[in-house]
Parts: sequence; C-alpha cells; structure tokens
Amino acid sequence: MSSTRIDAEVIRRLPKAVLHDHLDGGLRPATVVELAETVGHTLPTTDPDELAAWYYEAANSGDLVRYIATFEHTLAVMQSREGLLRTAEEYVLDLAADGVVYGEVRYAPELMLKGGLTLAEVVETVQEGLAAGMARAKAAGTPVRVGTLLCGMRMFDRTRETADLAVAFRDAGVVGFDIAGAEDGFPPADHLDAFEHLRRENVPFTIHAGEAHGLPSIHQALQVCGAQRIGHGVRITDDIPDLAAGKLGRLAGWVRDRRIALEMCPTSNLQTGAATSIAEHPITALKDLGFRVTLNTDNRLVSGTTMTREMSLLVEQAGWTVEDLRTVTVNAVKSAFVPFDERRALIEDVVLPGYEAALRTSPRA
Repeated sequence: MSSTRIDAEVIRRLPKAVLHDHLDGGLRPATVVELAETVGHTLPTTDPDELAAWYYEAANSGDLVRYIATFEHTLAVMQSREGLLRTAEEYVLDLAADGVVYGEVRYAPELMLKGGLTLAEVVETVQEGLAAGMARAKAAGTPVRVGTLLCGMRMFDRTRETADLAVAFRDAGVVGFDIAGAEDGFPPADHLDAFEHLRRENVPFTIHAGEAHGLPSIHQALQVCGAQRIGHGVRITDDIPDLAAGKLGRLAGWVRDRRIALEMCPTSNLQTGAATSIAEHPITALKDLGFRVTLNTDNRLVSGTTMTREMSLLVEQAGWTVEDLRTVTVNAVKSAFVPFDERRALIEDVVLPGYEAALRTSPRA
C-alpha cells in the first residue's frame, strides 16, 4: 500500500475510528432549524446552509471561550426527549455515512436538564437514540459501534454526579468519562474526587488538556488525576523544544513511552488558536516521533468537518500517506474504551481488511 495514490473517494471508503467527538457539536443544520422552531428558540438564521456557514465563521475566532459559546443553539434544541432521540440517532447515521466503524460520542448530561429531564433520563434517552441509529446503520450495511463518554463540566460542581452516572450506565453503553469546558483557570485536579471514584470503579476516562492551557494541565491530567487518554494534547510539544531532533522532555517521554493516546483535532485546533495550519499541526511531527496520535473531528457542525475531510486535509497539506491514515485509525481502536477482544476484532476483522478492500482497485502511483 505504500505507493498507493489517495483520492477523495478512496479516503471516503476507508474505515475510520473517532474517539473525540461531541454530540452537541455535531447536529445537522436542518435538524437545528426544525427543532428550534418546535421549541421557539431564535437562531442567527433559519436557512440550514447559512446556519452551517454561521457556525463555521463564528468558531474561527481563535478563541476557545468564544468557540464554546456557539453551542448555545444546539443545546437549546437538546432539552427534550424528542430532541435527544433525534440528534443521537442522526449522529450515528452521519458517522456511518462517513465510513466510521467505531466512534465514541461525548456530551454533558448536566447541560440538558432545562426541559425537565433528570440526569439519568438524559442518559437513557441518548442511549435509546444511539441504539436506534446503530440498528439502522447495520440494516443499511454500514455497521458502526458507538460508545458513550459522559462529560462533567469543569467550570461547575457536578462532575462527581456525572461520574456516578458513568458507573451506573457502564453496562448500558457508557464506556467512559471526560471533563470538558474552558481549560484555563479550571484545572483537572479540581475534580479529583470524581476521578478517584472512577478509578476505584474501574471506569476509564480521558481529560481535555493541553489545548488552551499548556504542560501543567497535561501533567495534572495524567500524574494527579490518572487519565488514560488526553483530549487534544497539542501543547505536549512545549516539552519537545526541537521537534525535528525529537529530543523529548520527561513528560513528553512519559506520554509516548506509555502509549497514552492523544485525541488530536486539527481543524478544531486551528479554530481555537491551538495550531496555526494543517501543514504545521503537531499531529504530523508527533506521529513521526512515535506518539500514539489519533485523528478526530471534535465538533462536526461547529468545525464544518468530517473524518473524511480531516484525513483529506492531512493528505493534501501535510503529505500523509495511506499508511499514516491506517496508523492513526489503528491507534484509535487500540485506545478505545471497550474490552480488548472487541478492539482486536475491530482491527483484525474490520479496519485492516477494510483498508485492503478500499485500496485494492485504486490506481498505483
């Protein structure tokens, strides 16, 4: 496969895995418009195409706080059982249409209580919608396995409650936990009680770190809180003064040597100012240095992206090969929060054969 020329159609057919994708950041624009009308919420525009463009432009501020503020409108339509069922089902179908065979969806139940649902009812409803989407995708011949990560909001004080939810629903589709929200000023150690509880209960978790805040947030997430993965983590390069030479600092060496997955989101990082271009995004240098990097969308509506688009951008602007795409896909499945036998089966029975099948009839360079 090393000399295979990659075009957009080949990339679309490749099996993909995404670990870092927010439910409330991936709604269909038309769905936001329809649900907003139902609940009486005012949008910047009621034209779906214009709304998609508004999201993308509003998120291109280079500021994480303003980026997060765009979620006001999607969250407004996710406060009812009907809204949650529809958005969760469509979420899965959109992943399947993009060639995703394994995905982890994350959201914060505490942000979806304004319609009178309880925390548990939010989780139950989202799981029902995801299950319906997986059933439809399987029936259409595009099966996708989707696990759920419940997020606590690091600016608030309900993370322990959310951690309890993750424990309670771990046999009902919830595979892990995360904290989300503005990093700067809200260190992960503030929520140590939640992380210690999850560790006692053997529930894996990732932590958003190293995006808006630097090495201290990554160090805290790993060495104080015990995260198994890092959400974003682009600032790990602060501990690699010379990327070309590849001399690693102690924290960067720890991350690489212990195969801690970095959930990297190139387009999103450009929008929030954590990276300057696709060509110079740290994901390429970190991949070449042997870090377990994974490729992700973060928020498909807000970033105007898909996994196919993220892969295509790296091929076109950073010189990625088929082997690179296969590597980050295998990396993601290896680091998924599901049992080892499921991960191995996905790699051996789905991902690797899928790459061979997609490339078998493609032209050789």
